[in-house]
Amino acid sequence: MHIEHLFLKNYRNYEDLEVQFENKVNVILGENAQGKTNVMESIYVLAMAKSHRTSNDKDLIRWDEEYAKIEGRIQKRNGSLPMELIISKKGKKAKCNHIEQQKLSQYVGNMNVVMFAPEDLHLVKGSPQVRRRFIDMEIGQVSPVYLHDISQYQKIMQQRNHYLKLLQTKKQTDHTMLEILTEQFIQTAVKIVSKRFEFLRLLEKWAMPIHEGISRGLETLKIEYKPSADVSEQQNSSKMVMAYEDKFSKIKNREIERGTTMFGPHRDDLLFFVNGRDVQTFGSQGQQRTTALSVKLAEIELIHSEIGEYPLLLLDDVLSELDDYRQSHLLNTIQGKVQTFVTTTSVDGIDHQTLKEAAAFNVEAGRVNKIQ
Repeated sequence: MHIEHLFLKNYRNYEDLEVQFENKVNVILGENAQGKTNVMESIYVLAMAKSHRTSNDKDLIRWDEEYAKIEGRIQKRNGSLPMELIISKKGKKAKCNHIEQQKLSQYVGNMNVVMFAPEDLHLVKGSPQVRRRFIDMEIGQVSPVYLHDISQYQKIMQQRNHYLKLLQTKKQTDHTMLEILTEQFIQTAVKIVSKRFEFLRLLEKWAMPIHEGISRGLETLKIEYKPSADVSEQQNSSKMVMAYEDKFSKIKNREIERGTTMFGPHRDDLLFFVNGRDVQTFGSQGQQRTTALSVKLAEIELIHSEIGEYPLLLLDDVLSELDDYRQSHLLNTIQGKVQTFVTTTSVDGIDHQTLKEAAAFNVEAGRVNKIQ
């Protein structure tokens, strides 16, 4: 799949922008603070209905305007798909093929993207929250039901935390409601954890040979899910439910004392091992970067294997963060099969055929012009 046409209205520093892209590598050049990353981000937001840079949608709306609008025309195997997202202070409206989508979980997944930005190099050494967000965003692209489950989970957890606070402050003494919410929480948690186990197995399958290739056969990558409860991939759903129930009964009083849900998918993590050693703790910076790159390239192949089409690849200012060898590996992997967007201040020093044949655009003060 690829995006042919992008239209922005009141998005970040763009009052109006209309641009046609090519189904190959598109290099977006410009000095810092001119709007390069905003173009890249808008493509991501069109696909995912949320930004990778901010959790506050109001940041996406141009100063003093009421709304921001992103439109794109996506070419897929079975034809052209117009997509539209309007972001206002009241919320979001999403359209696919000119039809308004009642739920964002129905909208996400129509266009698939893989984003690789400098902060993704922190996937390995960053906080567990970064890794959980990564898992949720990627599974959500290929499984709309997962997005629904995550949304349900968050709602139930909010209600459960609220009730724990009432019990903590003695405003409530009846534990029946807590038991009902705990049961709902466990049912949703099991669905989420099962899907995460399954996804990480697939991701590891694709990432292992890629990592081996980048490390010239010297390193083997393993990915491990680290749940906060005593559940494992080998257990079926009913055994997982029993494990959660057991854990909750043991820490019920502690949860009431603290007024919060102390474990579940929102506390889980994932670990990366290279040659049996935890990369986060013992890996060199080079190993951490190779792991992050392998995982991103594996995402591309995983999405392709799940939906039969390659996603768009967004490389936001990341080439300059990689050494020549990793740059070449990345560009060789995508050459000729993935529509790619690269933002950079300059392509000087990147000697690769893919970039020499790329379409190039110059960004200056909220204007984007194709370089002939």
